[in-house]
Amino acid sequence: MRKAFHEELDRVTEGLVEMTRLASSAMSRATTALLDADVQLAESVIGADVEIDALREELDLLSFDLLALQQPVATDLRMVVTSMRMSADIERMGDLARHVAKVARLRYPNSAVPAELRSIILEMGQVAERIVTKAGSVIAARDVEAAKQIERDDDAMDDLHRQLFERLSSDSWKHPAETTVDITLVGRYYERFADHAVSVARRVVFLVTGEHSADSEVSHEDEEDDEAYPETTTP
Repeated sequence: MRKAFHEELDRVTEGLVEMTRLASSAMSRATTALLDADVQLAESVIGADVEIDALREELDLLSFDLLALQQPVATDLRMVVTSMRMSADIERMGDLARHVAKVARLRYPNSAVPAELRSIILEMGQVAERIVTKAGSVIAARDVEAAKQIERDDDAMDDLHRQLFERLSSDSWKHPAETTVDITLVGRYYERFADHAVSVARRVVFLVTGEHSADSEVSHEDEEDDEAYPETTTP
């Protein structure tokens, strides 16, 4: 029975890694859709989010079964409970990629991103893709040192986020209100995407060491912010 139990735990880990792969693909495609005003690609990202949601539900149900039937203790218990929290973080990342795609769809046939901001948005997308890929590797290997390195990637995202807002608040910014709203939201989505990857990394550290970071939880207020997206904005 212990062998079967650990095989099920391995299934959970594999599922979490697959979720990070899906989230990475979603954000990569959403960024392309945003920059290229590709509405078909945006629609594919929005539609594919159900796959991430379904995988989270599958993993959570498996975790509930393991808790009920196996009554794990110590590290095994940490693995089951922490996995459920990680699946929630990764599912949020998929939602944020979907939000980016919604901005692309909303402004079609135009690009939502002004020419002078394209390089920053492209780099934010690249950092987002890199950080979630690293998160998948950290989950698979339970690599504490690699988990800590993810916070440095988040610092890069925070720096890009600041650069974006410096552009928006500068005297040279002459774009209409709807563009300002779009870019403000998009910047927030990328920044929150990276924050959730950091949360995943910190949960892996807790899983391995038993030491829980005070900063590892995403606040309830921020989770509500992850959900917020206006389907229309006033010109």
